Amino acid sequence: MKVNELAKRGGVTAETVRHYAREQLLAPQRHPDNGYQLFSDTDLERLRFIQRARKLGFSVAEIRDILSHADQGDSPCPLVRDLLTSRLPLIRARIAELEALAERMEHALVSWQNMPDGTPDGHSVCRLIESFPAPASSQETP
Repeated sequence: MKVNELAKRGGVTAETVRHYAREQLLAPQRHPDNGYQLFSDTDLERLRFIQRARKLGFSVAEIRDILSHADQGDSPCPLVRDLLTSRLPLIRARIAELEALAERMEHALVSWQNMPDGTPDGHSVCRLIESFPAPASSQETP
């Protein structure tokens, strides 16, 4: 099957299929007459696997490693467990950061509700932001 057919059957765009082929996650054959990429049912299965792995947060490089293990006949399951085990605490920490950010934003909106708009005057850019308490630590968030 050609790129567009694989994309349609896999529920992705043709560019996604091409990207995965460039990243060597899919290994199409070349049509001898016209050079078109030709994909097999095995490629469709791999595409569906890639989509599941992406939904779990695996990077393209990690998926390449997982597929490489499987292609060599080795179980990639220990690698998969290790990757998720190490990533989950980072994800939970990021969620906590985002929740704290949402709370700061909500607090700002409430405190700014009745504040008048200001015009930059060379000393002030935006009174709303300038009225917000400065961070407690000396490290600023980019």
